[in-house]
Amino acid sequence: MRLGVNIDHIATLREARKTTEPDPVKGALIAIEAGADQITLHLREDRRHIQDEDLFRLKCELKDTNIPINLEMAPTYEMQNIALEALPNNVTLVPEKRQEITTEGGLDVVSMLDYLKDFIKPIKQQGITVSLFIDPDFKQIDASVEIGADAIEIHTGEYANAYGKNVEKELERIKKAAKYAKEKGLKVYAGHGLTYQNVSEIAKIKEIEELNIGHSIISNAIFLGLYEAVRRMKEIILNARKELKSE
Repeated sequence: MRLGVNIDHIATLREARKTTEPDPVKGALIAIEAGADQITLHLREDRRHIQDEDLFRLKCELKDTNIPINLEMAPTYEMQNIALEALPNNVTLVPEKRQEITTEGGLDVVSMLDYLKDFIKPIKQQGITVSLFIDPDFKQIDASVEIGADAIEIHTGEYANAYGKNVEKELERIKKAAKYAKEKGLKVYAGHGLTYQNVSEIAKIKEIEELNIGHSIISNAIFLGLYEAVRRMKEIILNARKELKSE
């Protein structure tokens, strides 16, 4: 299972003072040393954390490596133009609201079917993998297949925020969605709200091949250092996968 480390919140700290540090690109390089398989960053329309320059500097730094860049972005033509200029390895389309603190729920692919079908064509023509960040819902998965997406990233926020019996309920939804999406020919990823405490059960879902995690890793980096924060997350994920294989 691959671990994509999201560097957004390194940039959040930098933007709090509008200065040059901490540098999210430097953070990406440390994350890679610690075992990250991919670097994820969300270029928001309001540029609240990651800036355009970060994306292009990261592309330059990683050009001679085999570490992919996963650009999260809203499905707008401004972002499409940036993606076609930067040419990241992967693009993940996410919903975006100006006033939200973080991404709230998955993309409603069903209601944007025709728009997204046309929107992703020039991106895919450049050899960029297109993933859709969606809730664990069969209708959204069917719509993702219909528009020609390569992958989905299952929104794990409801699971991460659940308590008591609802944890198992949300976990079961994710398991069923992952299995269904895989059967439909999609690559299956997951992310949002995952922590050291709750990631293992998601990592044990055999159909999921990639997790994208940011806030928890960057938060723990304050106390552990970024290298150790990434290393621990990767270790937990790998141990969960080993446990899956032994079952």
